[in-house]
Amino acid sequence: MSTVSDHALAPMVRKLQLWQQLSEADIEAVLALPHTIRPLDSGQYIIWDGDKPQHSCLLLDGFAYRHKLAGNGSRQILSIHMKGDIVDLQNSLLGIADHNVQMLTTGRVALIPVEAMRDIAFSNPHVGMAMWYETLVEGSIFREWIVNVGRRDARTRIAHLLCEFAVRMEAAELGKQSTYELPITQEQLGDAVSLTPVHVNRTLMRLEEDGLINRTKRVITIRDWTELAKTADFQPRYLHLQAVG
Repeated sequence: MSTVSDHALAPMVRKLQLWQQLSEADIEAVLALPHTIRPLDSGQYIIWDGDKPQHSCLLLDGFAYRHKLAGNGSRQILSIHMKGDIVDLQNSLLGIADHNVQMLTTGRVALIPVEAMRDIAFSNPHVGMAMWYETLVEGSIFREWIVNVGRRDARTRIAHLLCEFAVRMEAAELGKQSTYELPITQEQLGDAVSLTPVHVNRTLMRLEEDGLINRTKRVITIRDWTELAKTADFQPRYLHLQAVG
């Protein structure tokens, strides 16, 4: 067990253990999964809409985002992913990708054959349960994002994304709830909350003027968490970060 943290697939073990307690045998099975590590540049695609993926992708470091393109060429960002996320787990069963996944920053991924992912899900039920839980949490986050884009005003949308990122970054041990780096441009942020970059910039400036946040380049410091969460209509239960048995 002392070598788990040094293993390439350790982020996958850590993430799955958020959702399900794993035995020594389960952990060994995860670490034994065949995989290929690949460095990727910012903007490089992991999955193309319409592809028939041969691998599931574990994000080892860096950030990625899921998005779809409308017929008019506009882009809607559907989710942001970070270290430990299995960003295309559903394609292990669906077979055909119905969206794109693209690197937000430089990073590394571990590519695991979809057949191996299917096999471990059925041969190790606790691992399979954790993988299932992972997809259910993704669905919960998608629902929250739909509400965010569809029913909240600009100020609330952006504040909500900042709160979500703060909580997820701390859970992934990539930052603190009070201070973290937001690895996203204002254009990309606009595509995540369905606003123009100009509107995004004005809204961030207003949040800063109101004393809720500070910005230094891409570092976000939350000055008043209680008020920012209230502004954001943010309730973290949809992230389901409390570990289950």
